Amino acid sequence: MRVLLGVLGALIVAGTFSSVLRTLVIPRPTTSGFTRVVQSVVRRVFQTAADLCPTAEGKDRVLGPVAPLSILATLVCWLLAFLIGYALLQGAVSDLRPVDAAREAGSSLFTLGFASSHHVDLTVIDFCAAATGPIIIGLQVGYLPTIYGAYARRETEVTLLQARTGSPPWGPEILARYAQVGLLDRLTELFHNWERWSAEVSESHTSYPILIHFRSPRADRNWLVALLAVLDAGALRLALNPGRPQAEIRMALRAGFVCLRDLADIRRVAYDRDPSPDSPVRITYEEFLQGVARMAEQGYPMERTPEEAWPDFRGWRVNYEALAHRLAYDIDAVPAAWSGSRRTAEPVLVPSTPVNRRPAPAAGRPGPHNGPTGE
Repeated sequence: MRVLLGVLGALIVAGTFSSVLRTLVIPRPTTSGFTRVVQSVVRRVFQTAADLCPTAEGKDRVLGPVAPLSILATLVCWLLAFLIGYALLQGAVSDLRPVDAAREAGSSLFTLGFASSHHVDLTVIDFCAAATGPIIIGLQVGYLPTIYGAYARRETEVTLLQARTGSPPWGPEILARYAQVGLLDRLTELFHNWERWSAEVSESHTSYPILIHFRSPRADRNWLVALLAVLDAGALRLALNPGRPQAEIRMALRAGFVCLRDLADIRRVAYDRDPSPDSPVRITYEEFLQGVARMAEQGYPMERTPEEAWPDFRGWRVNYEALAHRLAYDIDAVPAAWSGSRRTAEPVLVPSTPVNRRPAPAAGRPGPHNGPTGE
């Protein structure tokens, strides 16, 4: 029986160390089953409560603390697992009762020192437990700045997009607003920035998957919806204006759906790695026409008719639509246009194009270029 307790205790300690290394230390996409289960349980509790909320704002308030609490719960469960593992080892090499073994292991793990014995084997285990507690807590403390640094970098570009296109972001609205203020020649800069953003998110969110569930500061913003909007804007630009520069847009599209695939891999979501351009998409042709009409209202120039552009747009969107919709469903993102369904029925939020309030120019003198106002 003691041998069995010792083997079981050693397996628990070794397995928990493996979980800590995979989650906090190894800088590459690795997954820990222990961490995944703990965080999944925490999310499920909050998600059940969020599903009862009738509005997107209410859901966001409930789900906002999920990711930070998941980190805290993971730390507590690690320490509890180490406590159980070291207590089993204590019981395997001594005559201590289970309660006394747990008391001595806890005293050493948390470096309290109120319970210790002079047995040599117990002392070795006590030293190991005493080293484990500070190491785990120190690693977790060092982990938090990395997490919040990546979160801040992600949200900076999302906030910039909101300032330019409103909330929640929508692909046609991006092109409509750039056309409204005469900045279509600056679109290449937007797509260049989002190509780099996609690469950074791919690296950080696969190394630290908990970032996927960190929500934006405002209920009408979401990093995944923002990425989907930029990808849709790129697909619309390529489909409607094939004669315009394409390099930056194509690279941004490629980086975007590669990012989504990396996230799907880390979450073990199956997808078609080589979809056909003729495959069906979930948005309808009528929805596509509504988006194009929004762009046309603001004077967006088109080299093709919507009917001519639809096959190309669909061919681009098939690369990322299914994954974006699945992830948006999983994280319960804000219900934006063209972003798929959610767990509960909620109205789709569409940004309204601001009214262009340039003052009329005085006779013989051009007026100031104030541009549009509003969201």
